[in-house]
Amino acid sequence: MPFYRYKARDSSGKLLEGQLEAVSAEALANQLQAGNMLPINIEETVGKQDLPIGQLLKRRRTKVGLDDLILFCRQMYTLTAAGVPITRALRGLVDTARNQTLGDALDAVVDDLESGMELSGAFANHPKVFPGLLCRLVQVGEATGKLDEVFLQLAVYFEREKDTINRVKSALRYPTFVVIAIFFAIMFISLFVIPAFEKVFSGMGAELPLATRILLGISGFMQANWPFVIGGVVLTIVGIKQGLKTEQGLYVWDRYKLKIPLVGDIILRSTLVRFSRAFNMSFTAGVPLTQALGFTARSVGNVFVGEKIESIRNGVERGDTLTRSATQTEMFTPLVLQMLAVGEETGSVDTMLEDVAQFYEREVDYDLKNLSSAIEPIMIVIIGGMVLVLALGVFLPMWNLSTLAR
Repeated sequence: MPFYRYKARDSSGKLLEGQLEAVSAEALANQLQAGNMLPINIEETVGKQDLPIGQLLKRRRTKVGLDDLILFCRQMYTLTAAGVPITRALRGLVDTARNQTLGDALDAVVDDLESGMELSGAFANHPKVFPGLLCRLVQVGEATGKLDEVFLQLAVYFEREKDTINRVKSALRYPTFVVIAIFFAIMFISLFVIPAFEKVFSGMGAELPLATRILLGISGFMQANWPFVIGGVVLTIVGIKQGLKTEQGLYVWDRYKLKIPLVGDIILRSTLVRFSRAFNMSFTAGVPLTQALGFTARSVGNVFVGEKIESIRNGVERGDTLTRSATQTEMFTPLVLQMLAVGEETGSVDTMLEDVAQFYEREVDYDLKNLSSAIEPIMIVIIGGMVLVLALGVFLPMWNLSTLAR
């Protein structure tokens, strides 16, 4: 689309100048008027290179994350609640999007809307930008005339999901840093510290202690093969990343990380929080039970758990109750299953799902608060063991050397 340089006055009469991308000068004039600005002059510019440097720096072409989706849903809620037409609202967001990928997707969505496509269908054409859950709820909002409420619910859902992910990452940051520090410490000691003592140890007449021989062996191996060690680490990381891009590799990793000591239970509970929130939001919006389970299975962020949710949907389709199907997955605690059973009996599944989400959130909060205190003793034992081996390997020969000298 072409770029236009404009001059306009705001509601206070102040003269404003800028440059925006638009389908036509008339479309830009309508966009300015929607923003309570009176256009004075609009001229087409040469192209995108005439954009101000500040605006170019703000727009980045990266993966659309939760921050972008939260801001987008909040903006759409405000615009739709104010009665701004969808096409005009999206056209304005194209120019103000901080993420170039999101801006390009919104631009294509506007073109699809102008060609007669529904908003949910236009969103569905960009699955890497707009999650399936968002597309389905937007479709429900279009059918019920409550599109603004749908965007508000999506914004709240994405905010809660981001908060849970941030808390899990914050709790894992300390042990990850310690493990990396230990690795680099071993590399440094093996390559630089131990070789400095090797000549002293080799000139001793007595047999070296076991700890010293182990350190010298590790040091010799690292010095002779350090390019292969580094290359092996790099190839391993690249191989893991490539493997995670395959369906089988992602499935294996999603299943394995739920069994990691101390951390696996937290990841599982946070995934079940995401499931409960998404399922509750879909079910409350009027999505049929089986369809809500299907969309939730693809939005929990874990392929293994998603397969379990698909099995729940298959059980419900066969005529089983939601509680009985959930019991067969062996993912939920007896208390949660009892809450689901009560919800089915009383016809308040949506309320019980909200209670289940809050229950798991409290457990995640408790586990995250105690994760550091549970990991610290393990880290202390590992670091203490490494220091003990180094101390014995370095100082025992010195003691033996002083004994021989006497």
